[in-house]
Amino acid sequence: DVQLVESGGGLVQAGGSLNLSCAATVNSNNLNCMGWFRQAPGKEREGVASITRIHGGTAYADSVKGRFTISHDNAKNTVLLQMDSLKPEDTAVYYCAIRLDIYCIGGFDTDYLTWGQGTQVTVS
Repeated sequence: DVQLVESGGGLVQAGGSLNLSCAATVNSNNLNCMGWFRQAPGKEREGVASITRIHGGTAYADSVKGRFTISHDNAKNTVLLQMDSLKPEDTAVYYCAIRLDIYCIGGFDTDYLTWGQGTQVTVS
């Protein structure tokens, strides 16, 4: 079955950077859509970024545009989220997710099949 494992979270000062990784176990490494989501205490989960694996097309939430970059490494079968210029409001548990669609159509409101365990990001 599909499995996702996130890593790379931690504590950083405002303005700092973190690079999150999501290692995916899936039969078709690039025929899928993967995304990063986050959830802060007392708030609803929100989409952060997505990537269409077949061609690398990306989408971002307005709140992170220009600061976060989602990318993928098909050789390692991982998806990365480079987070720069971090703000305290970025503090949340970040989750990697996947859906077995070739293209990321429908935005963050579409159903994702499998979720990772999450990694904590704290910006002070």
